[in-house]
Amino acid sequence: MIRINGEEVDVLGMTIAEYLQARGYRAEVVAVELNGDIVPRESFDAVRFDDGDTAEVVRFVGGG
Repeated sequence: MIRINGEEVDVLGMTIAEYLQARGYRAEVVAVELNGDIVPRESFDAVRFDDGDTAEVVRFVGGG
């Protein structure tokens, strides 16, 4: 299990890109922090979640 945005989820072995797609996120409008480090967007297809990981997915919101 890993923790994403404070929630325990079972996504072991899934890439960040696969997780984002499954949850309906658009990769071009989110930032992902994994274990305290920002993951470059071009690495979303290569980085896989491991047991014990902690991630935050932040969606950019425009406004005025």
